[in-house]
Amino acid sequence: MKTVFKWLNRIVSTILIALLVAVAGLVVVTKIQGGTPEVAGYQLKTVLSGSMEPEIQTGSVIAVKTLQEQEKNDLKVGDVITFMEKENKLVTHRILEVKQTVDGSLYTTKGDNNNGPDREAVLAANVVASYEGFTVPYIGYIASFAQSPNGALAFLVLPGILMVGYSLITITLAIRRINMQKESEHADAK
Repeated sequence: MKTVFKWLNRIVSTILIALLVAVAGLVVVTKIQGGTPEVAGYQLKTVLSGSMEPEIQTGSVIAVKTLQEQEKNDLKVGDVITFMEKENKLVTHRILEVKQTVDGSLYTTKGDNNNGPDREAVLAANVVASYEGFTVPYIGYIASFAQSPNGALAFLVLPGILMVGYSLITITLAIRRINMQKESEHADAK
């Protein structure tokens, strides 16, 4: 039983430390990159609308590949891109038409679930990334909640309570074990 408890203690401690390091690393990377974490050229984005359903569901997290300036002009019909709209809002839609202009490529886009194309064409300079087909459904709801005040509180306070509770259990069991050893030594001495 002691061996099982010892291994369980190590596993839980390792998981908690790994989570702490991962969150700290994500915060540092986010600050260094100006608020948009990027790993190996990919960013994770939360989908907030159903405009691309059924391929990309509302509440999903998608991986988009950051594009270099030249790549922004080489996109083709059928590609799914993430672009910046006027109000500094990111949108992910499919390219319906490509036109070449003096300023570079101009893309007509449309959400798969929308009735018609977007009102304004997208300049290649406003393209941020291309969707590479990686989607994790429903995780975006958790990410959006975590960014809210209540979510931040829950994701900061709950792990703290769990760590304190786990520490108290570990300390209580260690004290019990020490007391049992003292009683055993005291009984052997008589």
